[in-house]
Amino acid sequence: MKKTIILTLSICLFTIGIASAQIIPNFSFGLKGGLNYASFPSSGVFNNNNRAGYLAGFWARVGGLGFNFQPELYLTSKNINVNAANEPENKAKFTSIDVPLLLGGKIGAFGLGGRFYGGPVLSFAVDKNQSFAESAGEATHLNYKSANYGFQIGAGVDISSFSVDLRYEGGLNKIAYGDGNSHTRVNVFSLALAYKLFSL
Repeated sequence: MKKTIILTLSICLFTIGIASAQIIPNFSFGLKGGLNYASFPSSGVFNNNNRAGYLAGFWARVGGLGFNFQPELYLTSKNINVNAANEPENKAKFTSIDVPLLLGGKIGAFGLGGRFYGGPVLSFAVDKNQSFAESAGEATHLNYKSANYGFQIGAGVDISSFSVDLRYEGGLNKIAYGDGNSHTRVNVFSLALAYKLFSL
């Protein structure tokens, strides 16, 4: 009988903990940083090799009933090496301020849980550095726009105040290259570590 009561109380406390974590609205704010790998598919016109880039910034999360809204603001670099026949290598580094607006869900309680999310991302270029020989043709030149947009999907794991996120970003607007008659889109995979500064 005693064991049954203890087991019942334990289950009740666990259920209350999960319900509280999922139902009561909350707000969190924190820092994030990580690495990304960008590519610009080109249908065989040129090849591009991934180079590690970075991301660093802030995130916020408003949640309740098992769902959350997570806007973010971070500085990121998308770095690649672009190669084409009879052209010198173009080392491109595009630095931008990215603003993802993500919707998702969460499972778990007591500081441990998993998340899944997706949504649009706006990207505003602050530097469009491309390094290639001036006398060469323009086959490997990417006409990276000052404002770009796309979508992000991903998943994360929360452990106390820390989170690890794995994410894919797909560009939706076309980026012209070469003579301007051909187009590509940016693809980015990122892995980031986040830290929660405070929660309300």
